[in-house]
Formats: sequence, structure tokens, C-alpha cells
Amino acid sequence: MTFTLPPLPYAYDALGQYMSKETLEYHHDKHHQAYVTNGNNALKGTEWEGKSLEEIVKGSFGKNPAVFNNAGQHYNHIHFWSWMKPNGGGTKLPGKLEKKINEDLGGFEKFKTDFQAAGVGQFGSGWCWLQVKNGKLEISKTPNGENPLVHGATPILGCDVWEHSYYIDYRNRRPDYLKAFVENLVNWEYVESLFDKA
Repeated sequence: MTFTLPPLPYAYDALGQYMSKETLEYHHDKHHQAYVTNGNNALKGTEWEGKSLEEIVKGSFGKNPAVFNNAGQHYNHIHFWSWMKPNGGGTKLPGKLEKKINEDLGGFEKFKTDFQAAGVGQFGSGWCWLQVKNGKLEISKTPNGENPLVHGATPILGCDVWEHSYYIDYRNRRPDYLKAFVENLVNWEYVESLFDKA
């Protein structure tokens, strides 16, 4: 498949004080576009040309860093834009998902604490995740462009903790960015749609 940059599912200024227009212009138009361009160049002539994005991510992991890094980040960002929405976050989760978070993760407040701690604790660039593995919800973190797909799990929520995702708005205050993400940005309906498919 050829990678293409998807449009943002909202206006550049729609996330207000929690993620600025400037951040989204740089992050989406420059950084994500670079993963698309570099990924397409790296894919040329490889065994993964013509494969689905998930197949490329899983197949190139540990074998072809140029393909994997760009494909992984393309996959992560396609979902990242949809994992956020204006007036997102809150404490009202879709019922089935809330029940599973209570069962597997000890409740929503504990999930918030542990998810944010995973993001804060990721040394350097990377992601923190809510994932489904063997039918159970788990929290994890990965370096750089890695994601749960390459560890036998399905990501249903992820937060980008590369500095370009938050430095314009939060400078070095990664914990404040993660708190704002969970409390004010998460699109729980999109998370639920991925949970239903996982």
C-alpha cells in the first residue's frame, strides 16, 4: 500500500488550550507527513510493498528499521488524530469499556493514574498505550515508533510522548500534557470502536 496523510478529523484550532493550532500544524503537516514520505521511499522494492499497514508494521519489526520506524509512526498517528476530539475526555465512558476497565485495571481513576505514569516513565521518545492482549486490557509503553502490534497486542488508545507532540504548548511539562490528554481530549467513542474490534 502507499502511505497517504489523512486529514485531521477536526479543525486545527479545535482542541483549544489543550493542543494548539501551531502544535497540530507542525505535528500533522510536518512530522506525520515526513513519516508518510520517508515510509513510501523506504518501502520501494521491499517484500512489504503492496501489503496492509498492519502487515508492514509487524513484518518489518526487527528486520528493516527504515520501513518499520516510518510505518509504525504512520500507524500510530493515523489513530492518534482520531483518539482526540474537541470536548473529549471526561469520566463518562461507553458502558462496555467502563466495565472492562473496572474489571482489568481497577477502575477509571486507577487507569488514569497508571496510563499517565506509563507516559511520564517512558524515557525519551515513545508512546503509552491502553491495549488488549489475550482478551484483557493492559497499560504499556513503547520506545520511538514501536506499538503493541509488535508485542502481540492490539492498541485501543495511545498517547504520543515525543517532545514534538507537546513542547510548543507544555514545554518540558510532560505530566501536564498527559493529564490534559486523558481529561480533556480522549475520544472514548473511537476507543470503544477499536475495543469492539480487538
